Amino acid sequence: MTTASPLTSNEIRVYWQPGCTSCLRTKEFLTRHGIPFASRNVLGDDKAFEELAHFGLRQVPIVTMGENWANGQVLADVAKLVGVHGLSFKMLTVAELRQRLGKVMDAALRFYRQLPEDKLHALLPNRPRSYTDLMYHIFNNVDAFLEEKDGIPLVFDSYNRFPAPDANSREAVLAYCLDVQERFNQWFAGPGARLDWSARADVYYGEQTQHQFFERTMWHSGQHTRQLQWVLEGLNIPVDGPLGPETWKDLPMPEKVWDDEKIA
Repeated sequence: MTTASPLTSNEIRVYWQPGCTSCLRTKEFLTRHGIPFASRNVLGDDKAFEELAHFGLRQVPIVTMGENWANGQVLADVAKLVGVHGLSFKMLTVAELRQRLGKVMDAALRFYRQLPEDKLHALLPNRPRSYTDLMYHIFNNVDAFLEEKDGIPLVFDSYNRFPAPDANSREAVLAYCLDVQERFNQWFAGPGARLDWSARADVYYGEQTQHQFFERTMWHSGQHTRQLQWVLEGLNIPVDGPLGPETWKDLPMPEKVWDDEKIA
């Protein structure tokens, strides 16, 4: 990883923030392929957002190279930008993704119920997101997936919602999460059984099929559930039914649970 310097025609930059699943995955992808890059943490450096404004963007992860950029949500686009060739991206079946997402949602519910009351609104490292916000986000990802099926396009802010101040108690958040889980199961038993998974999804980060969107929803919620399990472990609370590596096998997820890059 290189140190950030003025924009040049050949410097690769990654704009990211702590706790962002796709940001961590993007940086791991570049490191794994030996691609040096300048790390631009938008929460740790106000100038980073100013640089993104040059591209008309205010979202992460973004990878730039000169005047060109790629959304880190789509590793195929990142690979094309930085010159990584010969990659093959395979997906699990829809049925397998559904089974694993169900397992993830059940686990998140167990984990959240284990959090002590006085820790519900503690903050994650270097990120203004509480443990309760994290739980809400896990299920909001699934909610946003369902919204797209109702004709509501997925935009960047779809993933940046928080529970209302008067609805962020454990009981209120659990009620929301259980409602999302129930609606997800009902959708799969109804319209989801007839969906053309090769059709294009209406998402902000490029041309994606419904199958790709569902895969992203599954591992996105999954990575944040890994983080919730990690929180319990850090609190020395025995985890009720921890999720093992078999849950993440063959998914395009980050290797790490949390980004441990030091923030200047």
